[in-house]
Amino acid sequence: MASTQLETLPYRHVLTLPTEPSAVRLARQTAEHALVEWGIGVRHPAVGPALLILAELVTNSVRHAAVLSPTMTVIYAAGPDCLAFAVHDRHPYQPALYGTDLGTGAGGLATVRELVLALGGTAVVRADADGGGKSIWITLPL
Repeated sequence: MASTQLETLPYRHVLTLPTEPSAVRLARQTAEHALVEWGIGVRHPAVGPALLILAELVTNSVRHAAVLSPTMTVIYAAGPDCLAFAVHDRHPYQPALYGTDLGTGAGGLATVRELVLALGGTAVVRADADGGGKSIWITLPL
């Protein structure tokens, strides 16, 4: 799904959180509330894996970006056939999501990659215009 299509998804919620461990729980809870509000049941087959992917990405920001990024932003979006979300922080490192070299300690990103591929979704790392941060966008079919 192209970024222009992401911008047109009818449902959207943006949450800014401190880059600390409690962010993982808050990001998941917010996702669950938003999905229910948008009419996407928490028992939908894509929701459990989506929440796990979200938790992994938020955890990575907490573990690796907090020193340069005191806050992170989580963007949630959905449409009739698509669920999308992004985790943004202001650390310039852009992890590789695909390929054989995910780096040392990339267990969480390997899990993200496998879940996204198994669900027929996409995962994209987008650098900020100034190169000082990035967003990891996940798009999953519903």
